[in-house]
Amino acid sequence: MTASVSIGEKKQFVRWFLQSYKMKRRECIWILNYMLSNEELLEKTHFVEEAHYCPRAMVMSSTESKEIPFRFYKGNLMTADAEKSFHDLRLNPDDDLYVQLNFPNIPPPALYLSVLEENPYVPKNASVNEQDRLIAEKILEESMSIFQEETIHKQIDEALDANDRDRFFELSAMLQAFKTLKKDGE
Repeated sequence: MTASVSIGEKKQFVRWFLQSYKMKRRECIWILNYMLSNEELLEKTHFVEEAHYCPRAMVMSSTESKEIPFRFYKGNLMTADAEKSFHDLRLNPDDDLYVQLNFPNIPPPALYLSVLEENPYVPKNASVNEQDRLIAEKILEESMSIFQEETIHKQIDEALDANDRDRFFELSAMLQAFKTLKKDGE
């Protein structure tokens, strides 16, 4: 995640996003196009996850997302009225705006990662989101696979040291089957 993202990078990302995804609400397209035309606003815009924790935030979803179509948060207020949020953007261009875009992002596109910033308002004890859970599961699965393969290699070495020919062939076949399964799973 990047600490400081240039206006050019944000423009490139928003253009790519608008070309790549359809939004659940057409007003979201208007808002994103307005951001492209207003560099002062874009400079104060931060693309984050879990935007609902932020003091002034907007959540927009593509049609492929299962998330809410649109929400605008300001202080303790929340609205699904995109026109009110657009009015707030025009009246307060100097206030920081945190934007969460919900779209299929696994694996995360490079342009998205280039503009994604750390959300400074997420509480330290916030629960793990679905994307983090999926990444953790994948890491665990890969670690288990590596451990199993190393264990078989160690047992093959022990069979060789013990001159146990039958055990060696049994383990070699097991290793070959494991590698075939692993290759098919990729």
